Amino acid sequence: MTGLSGDRAEVAARITIKDVALAANVSVSTASKALNARGRMTDETRKRIQDIAQKLGFRPNAMARALVHQRSFTLGLLTNDTYGRFTLPIAAGLSAAMADRGVSVFLCAIDDDPERVRLNLEAMEDKRVDGLVVSGKRIDRVLPVDLPAVHMPVVYVNAACPPGAIGFVPDDEGGAYAAVAHLVSLGRRRIAHVTGPRSFGAVGLREKGWLRALSEAALPCFGAALSGEWSEGFGYESAQRLIADPEAERPDAVFCGNDQIARGLIDALTLAGVRVPEDIAVVGFDNWEIFATATRPPLTTVDMALKELGRLAGLTLLDLIDGKPVEAGQRRLPCRLKVRQSCGSEEPSTE
Repeated sequence: MTGLSGDRAEVAARITIKDVALAANVSVSTASKALNARGRMTDETRKRIQDIAQKLGFRPNAMARALVHQRSFTLGLLTNDTYGRFTLPIAAGLSAAMADRGVSVFLCAIDDDPERVRLNLEAMEDKRVDGLVVSGKRIDRVLPVDLPAVHMPVVYVNAACPPGAIGFVPDDEGGAYAAVAHLVSLGRRRIAHVTGPRSFGAVGLREKGWLRALSEAALPCFGAALSGEWSEGFGYESAQRLIADPEAERPDAVFCGNDQIARGLIDALTLAGVRVPEDIAVVGFDNWEIFATATRPPLTTVDMALKELGRLAGLTLLDLIDGKPVEAGQRRLPCRLKVRQSCGSEEPSTE
């Protein structure tokens, strides 16, 4: 007699609810109620059955679980961030929070094409997902999602929140304020700002945080903020402008609107013989680690806590699915300053 193949052997050895009931010396019905948080029984009995199930390695059948609860235990994640810069950490936080609750995440990446959105939403509804997280590339744009046509709860992350909806975004102004206040605490007094296109809502908020920190420290602006592309090239060009006149006073610190700008700026300063951070300290925004940790010196930057955004969005969506009251509106979550060598401080991060 030949042995079972790997997949068939795994199926044959899978622990069933009957095995759990037998080990706990209860009926199958009681075991089912304990594992599905249903029915009347003492907390001690429920916990004992759940502990036995965990020890045996019991995994509930997804189809049976869905039938019992009238839910699919899946969430949809719809995003136009096809590069994944913002969505991947958001998805990681969402998936980690949902895994602990036996919920899967179904990801659909789209362009800003209403027809493609419609097709993806139909696919999600065909799969009977319980709720939808909509994730964007910027906080001031709404993805082309027709809410009245979506027959499920929706939460927005890192995207504009339509009236009456629920959303989560980073506190851009607060993050910028923390970055500049840290530079001030290190004794920097001439702090310039180099940032992205003014058409982005985050740009205005980060500039506002820069100005607030300077005002509270009774420091003047070191010129107007330099605004351009979100790119290393613009950072490089901006550094050249800041140090072009050898007779003019130079900044002793630069707060950059993102990490790409900061990295390009540091490259230009280094090539010009300006020491970072001894002569000019530099702080970025985003904590995009592929840029921040590879910069020389490693870049101090503002972490937008994208994983936490994803986690809280998922938990809020579960509350909506369960019928719990959730106040509409957009929540701004605190950012965290990740301190590395580019600002001249070896202090540990506030993470």
